[in-house]
Order: sequence, then structure tokens, then C-alpha cells
Amino acid sequence: MNGKKNYRIQDEYMSQTEINKGCPVITVRGETLPEVWEKSVIECWKKGIAVRTEYDKTEDPPSRDCTMIMEVAHPFKEPRLHRAFPAGLEDLEIYRQEVLLGIHDDWIKPEEGKWEYTYHERLFDYKIEGRSIDQIDYVVRKLSETPYSRRAQAVTWKSWLDPEYDDPPCLQRLWLRIFEDSLQLNVHFRSNDAFKAAFMNIFVFTELQKIIAERITKKIGRRIEVGKYVHIADSYHIYGSYYKDFEGFLATLQKRSFEERTWQTSFAEPFFEEARRKLKNSENK
Repeated sequence: MNGKKNYRIQDEYMSQTEINKGCPVITVRGETLPEVWEKSVIECWKKGIAVRTEYDKTEDPPSRDCTMIMEVAHPFKEPRLHRAFPAGLEDLEIYRQEVLLGIHDDWIKPEEGKWEYTYHERLFDYKIEGRSIDQIDYVVRKLSETPYSRRAQAVTWKSWLDPEYDDPPCLQRLWLRIFEDSLQLNVHFRSNDAFKAAFMNIFVFTELQKIIAERITKKIGRRIEVGKYVHIADSYHIYGSYYKDFEGFLATLQKRSFEERTWQTSFAEPFFEEARRKLKNSENK
């Protein structure tokens, strides 16, 4: 008929054995950051496969690993902090400033054996062919002009450099789009330490999501809210080298209620302020 082929759509079902091959793909959803992060590490522990990594010592057991998709419906709904993330609140503020303000960009000196990049440098000052590209500025401009654009993204990977680095960027890409009056952010990691890094990553990138929403609001004169946050990690892992620490985390879940496992941002603010004070004093020395 009219030279066109007729195609029949046929339902095909994979067996459970076929589905279980390779790395499991896990999705968790929830209202708040600590809720979703907590669910993600538990699911990784329960359902992740055992696999070795390039960082293992001979005596280390293999890691638990999965591909993880986390969906946070309301990134700024309280509580925003989980008490069990393995870093101090001051460290979280320093990391926030590192990613958003570039306070450690001057540590990038690979020729001296120091840092090879920072996320701030790759997102706000991506260097290529003698040029510097502020990808976050591009995202703001693009979504201000065309809110529904699918091209508003920022990348970190440099294919001509990163494969040779000892510690190439784990973060690969940010993708943003406005739906009605809310800004959604999808963050893509090639590799993500579920227990010791992921919560800090999520917290800081939602802060960036808020900054971008505020910049778009100012540019277009219409309020854009922070929408859902989606975190995608190809390899979401719990390292075998710190299983004992993680087992302590699991034990805490049995002893404390969710309220006792989390903090409101207001509780953390004095610690953040102390970190800001220390950073300012160090700059003045």
C-alpha cells in the first residue's frame, strides 16, 4: 500500500534471568533529600551486585554496585540534611563553596601533581581551544529565551584529557528544563560513592539548581521555582573497604526514627557560618 511496508508490533518479554544480567537498575523516589538518599544506599546495599574497582586493595572485599536513579520531588522541603552522611556540616559548606564559588580553583595545577580540575572550573570556566565557556550562564540564557528547550545542559568531560587522569570527573552532565513555572535538574554521574559522597553531591547541586532558578527569574521577570531533582549514577557503589562503617549506619536506622536521623537547615546554619568564617580568615592570611 503506497509502497509502504506493514509492520506488526509484537510484545516481547525478557525472562527474569535476562533482566538480572549485568548491573541492576534501581529507582527510588521521595519528597526530601535525606529520605531519597537513605533509600538509595539501602537499596544499593540490598540489591547491588558484587564487583571489584580500580581502587581496591588486595584484602578489600568487592563493592556493592548498581545503576541508581533518584527522584526528589521537593529538594528544598525540610528536613534537608541527613545526620549520617560521613562528613561534617562545616565540610559540606566548604564543598558548596568549592563547587558554586570556585574557592579551590587555584588548586588546579596538574603539572605540579596537584588537582586536575574542579567541578566549578568545568561548569563555569570550561576551557577549550583557548576559550573559556561559562556553561551555567549559557543555561540561564537558553532557558530564559526558550524555557522548554532540551539543549540546556553543561558537561564536564574532556575526551582529550580526562581518560589519562588518575581521578577524572565523576560528574558528567547537568540537564535542565522548565516545566510550567518550575526548573527541573537532572544530574548524571558516571561513578558515585553512594555512602561517602552522594549526599554532599546532591545537596550542593540542588543549591546550584536554586541559583539558576533565581537567575532565570531575574532575567525574565517571572518567578521560576525549584522543581524536581533527578540524580542518575551509572555506577552507584558502596566500597568494600568501608563495609564496617556502613554496617554501623544500618544499625543506626534500627535505633532512631527518621526525625532523629535528620536535621533542619536551621540547625546546620551556625556550622555553615563557622565554615564561612574560617574560609574568610584563611583568605586574609
